[in-house]
Amino acid sequence: MRLFVGLGNPGAKYARNRHNIGFMAVDEIARRHSFSPWRRRFQGETSEGALGTERVILLKPTTYMNDSGRAVQEAASFFKIAPGDVTVFHDELELPPGKVRVKIGGGIAGHNGLRSISAHIGNDYRRVRLGIGHPGVKEMVHGHVLSDFAKADNEWVATLCDAVAEHAALIAKGTDATFANRVHLAMQAKGFLTKDENGKE
Repeated sequence: MRLFVGLGNPGAKYARNRHNIGFMAVDEIARRHSFSPWRRRFQGETSEGALGTERVILLKPTTYMNDSGRAVQEAASFFKIAPGDVTVFHDELELPPGKVRVKIGGGIAGHNGLRSISAHIGNDYRRVRLGIGHPGVKEMVHGHVLSDFAKADNEWVATLCDAVAEHAALIAKGTDATFANRVHLAMQAKGFLTKDENGKE
């Protein structure tokens, strides 16, 4: 069994925030793969279903970002899911908008949701880092992540969430590099993440 956690803040006022792209991604996984209706438990909302041959629990903590670890620990303990079978989908400032990277363990790069999860279950879980871009200066970071995506962003955000959901079974079975590559190709096919003349994205 796998636990997929989307990070975000609960409530309508945060629904389109950049910080909530983790919620958006798991919502799309649930929709695309006909998971069960969301229900409130473990200080969050859960939905259950299958991705390929793997049974997956989706979790959206409703504790607010800074306390996400409490919900993750509660759900992981209930289902006896080891940290290595937990995948966290979260916003990543250090990646360009629409870029995806997957890693296991490592630092938290100042992300309060990851800090809370690491404090509760350790550091050995998988992170799916969803690029939202950096505003350019440190002082603007807080406002950037807690403001809504611009209308101009809507298309790439929808494309990214759709690609993540389409290929989510690859994460469930642990083929992280293939997952990241498929999402990348899907973004390129829609005209996002184009390369410059030096071949860099």
